[in-house]
Amino acid sequence: MAENTAKCDDWFDKRLTFADNRRYNCMQTFFNRNRVVLLHISFWLVYLSFNLYQASVFQRGRGYDWERMLTSLTIQLVFTMAIAYLNYFFTWPRFLASKNLWRYLLEFSIPFAALLTARVHLQRYMVDGYTHKAEFFYSSFFIVQIVAVTLFIVIFVGMLRFAVDWFELEGKRKELENEKLLSELNFLKAQINPHFLFNTLNNLYYLAYTKSENTTEVIAKLSQMMRYMIYESNHAKVALQKEIEYMENYISLERLRLNDQIPIKFEVKGNVENVWITPLIFITFLENSFKHGVSNNNPDAWVNISIELKDGLCIYQVENSKPAEAISTNEKSGIGLRNVQRRLELSYPGKHELTIEDSKDRYLVKLNIEIN
Repeated sequence: MAENTAKCDDWFDKRLTFADNRRYNCMQTFFNRNRVVLLHISFWLVYLSFNLYQASVFQRGRGYDWERMLTSLTIQLVFTMAIAYLNYFFTWPRFLASKNLWRYLLEFSIPFAALLTARVHLQRYMVDGYTHKAEFFYSSFFIVQIVAVTLFIVIFVGMLRFAVDWFELEGKRKELENEKLLSELNFLKAQINPHFLFNTLNNLYYLAYTKSENTTEVIAKLSQMMRYMIYESNHAKVALQKEIEYMENYISLERLRLNDQIPIKFEVKGNVENVWITPLIFITFLENSFKHGVSNNNPDAWVNISIELKDGLCIYQVENSKPAEAISTNEKSGIGLRNVQRRLELSYPGKHELTIEDSKDRYLVKLNIEIN
């Protein structure tokens, strides 16, 4: 009985959590879709609250006539909103399209003067029925005040439109920029496949030419690697563990090609579970270490590779020996390096550090990537 009660409580808690998340997502979607309308409503509520407070202070000590006060505020709000949104939806967009200042001033001034004149006469009639008892509403200061305040409101609401248009334009610009970067990233990643395949087929040709018994094993490992490249690496991020398995297969191919005559050390330190990384970032440096470090089958050659997870960093290091007469890197051999450098810039902007040391007897690549 107690167990069933606990299960029911757990189920109920999950339903509540799901319902809360759903309500939160709905509210977030609502605010995102209606943020411009909500911004305008918030502004007018603040404006109305300020004028209501100002009117109550003005009436203090004279007795509150709420009906007259609210009527006056309603007239003020309606006429101010009419002028502001006439400019917001009609005259200001026409000015942005034509860039004709004099035409804009003419189209704005006529309805502005007409609506303000109507507002002044209506407020005077509502206040004292044109008996001139409320002297303030017949003074020049009252006219100047409503003109200045209305102009300020019109400019502020117009700036809201300008801000909204700017944010929409900025959002579209960033969207286009992201699409361009994504297209470039996909193009760079697509270049890896033929580059890797070319190198591996050279190795396979060598094994077949020498009639090595390891040829079938190489084909099997190559099949596994191609499956990873075609199906699993077509995502923005892949599990680091999968990338390590891919690298281990590549190293196995190199060991078979070199008949285990060259010491190759590969270490992984730290917890690699639940760590995701951009696919095929490491392989270029690994390929270069074998291509330029042990291609001459020098018995003194060596390759050391390590991956370490530490303090939110993925530290990747490849170090290899250099032959006595280093092979010059031509334009074709530098394509892979330029490719991976560009991919790092796109995938980890400001979150990676690449260090390359080219000394007399060794070549060292150290790549630090922020993974958190």
